[in-house]
Amino acid sequence: MNQNERATKTEQIPTNLRLLVLMEQIAKEGAPLSPSALAAALDLPKPTVHRLLATAEEQGFLQRDLDGRSFGPGHRLRALSANTLSSQRIRTERLLVMKSLAEKVGETCNLAAPGRFGMVYLDRVETHWPLRIQLPIGTQVPFHCTASGKMYLSSLRTDKLQRFLERIDLEPKTQHSITNADRLIDELQATRSRGYATDNEEFMEGMAAIAVGLRDDKGRLLTTLSIHAPVQRHSLEDLGCFQDELNEARDQLEDIVQS
Repeated sequence: MNQNERATKTEQIPTNLRLLVLMEQIAKEGAPLSPSALAAALDLPKPTVHRLLATAEEQGFLQRDLDGRSFGPGHRLRALSANTLSSQRIRTERLLVMKSLAEKVGETCNLAAPGRFGMVYLDRVETHWPLRIQLPIGTQVPFHCTASGKMYLSSLRTDKLQRFLERIDLEPKTQHSITNADRLIDELQATRSRGYATDNEEFMEGMAAIAVGLRDDKGRLLTTLSIHAPVQRHSLEDLGCFQDELNEARDQLEDIVQS
């Protein structure tokens, strides 16, 4: 592409939209991107891309990856994504699906998304039982000892998972928590094989849970849908019997997100 062609293509992106288009490209890629990769993808001058990245990083919309050069979504962009999913129409539809699941199972169901340091609860529908686990919207729970967190970890590429496990503190929350990286890797492999993740009193004594993942049209995990219950009512094996109901609700929610 000669200089005149590049200038013409660059001018097609209005100046006031360039930052938005840049963040869109990073979100669409699903992995951190370097300034040079962004400049090539958007046909923008490298100085312009560096300036946009500096602004987005300063304001919290983007953050540097572990290599110190590439950029991925920051806390404000992740919050924007969660808030977009929580728009009134979509939220009303998904709560109806979750309510139906909660009634079929007779237990609380939750929708969670990966945050910076754990899974963040986006929505929940409570059970009618007086004995229930209180984990309100906005609660952040660990990756390694929750069903939703292990579902997310099972979706990571091998190299990314390995880097993650090198840095995470596998802190025991109960006597059942997995605190060994090799054991956790085995558990994540089992999760991929059976199609759902489990929490057998690993995060909280007396609570069991299972979770499945919701994916976008490119197959990338967006959020997780889980059900949990006191073990006095349902053991982990009991909850596993609701896999079909959980998968059906997951499929309905994916249709809502992708429509």
